[in-house]
Amino acid sequence: MPNVKLKNYLHLHFLVFIAGFTAILGELISIGSTALVWYRMLIAGILMFLYIKMIRLKIKLDVKTKLKFFGAGIIIALHWITFFEAINQSNVSITLAMFSTGAFFASFIEPLIYKRRIIWYEILFGIIVILGVLLITQSEIKYINGIILGISSALFSTLFAVINGRFIETHSATIISFYEFISGVVFLSIFILVFEGGFDMAFFSLKTWDWIYILILASVCTAYAFIGSVKVMKYISPYTVVLTYNLEPLYGIALALLLFPETETMSTQFYYGAFLILATVLADGILKNKKSIKKGNTLTSKPN
Repeated sequence: MPNVKLKNYLHLHFLVFIAGFTAILGELISIGSTALVWYRMLIAGILMFLYIKMIRLKIKLDVKTKLKFFGAGIIIALHWITFFEAINQSNVSITLAMFSTGAFFASFIEPLIYKRRIIWYEILFGIIVILGVLLITQSEIKYINGIILGISSALFSTLFAVINGRFIETHSATIISFYEFISGVVFLSIFILVFEGGFDMAFFSLKTWDWIYILILASVCTAYAFIGSVKVMKYISPYTVVLTYNLEPLYGIALALLLFPETETMSTQFYYGAFLILATVLADGILKNKKSIKKGNTLTSKPN
């Protein structure tokens, strides 16, 4: 059993590394954010459908439930678009630092969805996160568009995760993701047809490396990463999964510094701000774990 647990701990960190690598792929892929997310959701949806067929999972749902999943799919599409556009408008480090503010949004969104009171230390942590964002903004004002988009991405991500937390209580995570991916493709297709002039030959004429990176993004960083995160939760507590995924920005920023040192080396004030945000996220997870142990509850994880 110890070997099984160690294997799954290593698998979990590999999944978090993959999550951090998503931002690197966003930097490498040369197409626009909307097209990138369209390809990501389409290919991931197809792969998820093949997986569903392989395990013979029934996917029939009533119309009301499908509409709920479709709404969540639109939210995750908006999250990914703002995430990749934030990278385009700034860089990986700025985007991942801003993405970490999701814990701040969760402290207000969760009480609304789950009808619980706001916890005092969540307010304190929220103030610290705001200070971290201000430090980064003051030192990197030239990336203000990326900062705003990164924060927007964190908001959409948190909203999606909290809503999915409700869905997962009564439905299979695989089925939820399949419908969300497909709804995202439908939503983005309509958006492209109405606002971006539709699909032409240029839309499908991608560079060879773009095709390779997109396939890695959709298969390894999306379909595989999601299925893998569900499997490790059979052996590792949800709290550990949540806390470990909070290391994603650290992995991503470290990778960005290694691969793109000329564009990713930031000011000292940026790292002070990023440290404040990341330390707050980790502290929030630790306190919530202590509280859940006292109550005999467990935390639920959110997909990335």
